[in-house]
Amino acid sequence: DVIMKISKAAKLMERMVNQNSFDDIAQDFKYFEDASDEYRDGQGTLLPLWQFRCHKTGRLAVTAISWNPKYKDLFAVGYGSYDFMKQGKGMLLLYTMKNPSFPEYAFSSESGIMCLDFHNDRAYLVAVGFYDGNVAIYNLKKATSQPSYKSGAKSGKHMDPVWQVKWQKDDMDNNLNFFSVSLDGRIVSWTLVKNELVHRDVFKLPEVGRTMHELEGLELQVFGCGTSFDFHKKIDYLFLVGTQEGKIYKCSKYYSSQFLDVFDAHHMAVDSVSWNPYHMKVFISCSSDWTVKIWDHTIKTPMFVYDLNSAVGDVAWSPYSSTVFAAVTTDCKAHVFDLNVNKYEAICTQLVAAKEKNKLTHIQFNPVYPIVIIGDEQGCIISLKLSPNLRRMPK
Repeated sequence: DVIMKISKAAKLMERMVNQNSFDDIAQDFKYFEDASDEYRDGQGTLLPLWQFRCHKTGRLAVTAISWNPKYKDLFAVGYGSYDFMKQGKGMLLLYTMKNPSFPEYAFSSESGIMCLDFHNDRAYLVAVGFYDGNVAIYNLKKATSQPSYKSGAKSGKHMDPVWQVKWQKDDMDNNLNFFSVSLDGRIVSWTLVKNELVHRDVFKLPEVGRTMHELEGLELQVFGCGTSFDFHKKIDYLFLVGTQEGKIYKCSKYYSSQFLDVFDAHHMAVDSVSWNPYHMKVFISCSSDWTVKIWDHTIKTPMFVYDLNSAVGDVAWSPYSSTVFAAVTTDCKAHVFDLNVNKYEAICTQLVAAKEKNKLTHIQFNPVYPIVIIGDEQGCIISLKLSPNLRRMPK
């Protein structure tokens, strides 16, 4: 009890010291508004705030970021490597905007983390997917560095890296459950039953071709490789799956063998796909083929196509407007679009990190504050404040 009291006091002191040392940035975060926006019609800027970097992560890349649904200043960062030849340990860190110098929580893992997701109601639970095909649940309430639940070779796992995990509503028996998608082409539902992760294959991506093995004369089926997915905000059973071949499948939880529709979306891997939080028919996708595309799920061709002149790592809708989205590219630029202002090009394109041997990997809007956080391949998280022109609320 005494140690707990001391650690709480020390944490408060550390935050106060940080607030004093970063006072000018803290003031910018709260109060600074770019006055030049008044004279720039339809253009805006991103103001750099804090950089979050930890010596523990070594040379790992930021592979996933997610804001906590309950504590709006808290976010989780997954660390791993996208390089097939440089696989090793991973890290899960949780930072708060109140203390940029050191993470609040730190967990290390044997395999690199590829994706993560906070539970919407139980904000202390984090689902994580690993490069080795396993998934796990971390409980922030427990003072342990190990995940509370983890899949394994015996209990079932993916055969390839897990690219995305998403929590779902609890099942009929009030058991926790989440979905995962992997390069092995399976979308799997994981349910926590009696302290054990039970899995069930929900969907298998269709066959994309066959290959002949020259020596043995064997014919092998080659299935689609899942890289991203997203569930519809209102229609519970509907979800989209992006693949390495560039296709996007529209699927239902109730049909495990058949997809509802397929979009020939991109020429390379679909890095991210997500439904618009306001418009029920619209979704967005981005790819390494340099493009971001906006779709209506009832139409086979995209409504908007944007060429960003570099491979697009991630794209995210804003939480405050149905027409604003942001994307990051491998040439270390962030692009913010507002379709209400300009349907043809970005209203802000800005270099946000040094280009030397670096790429931007992920971007997320804060659900409340006018800021975005961006992760890069050198393990750094950059937080930036949106100028007034970038966050106009539509009428």
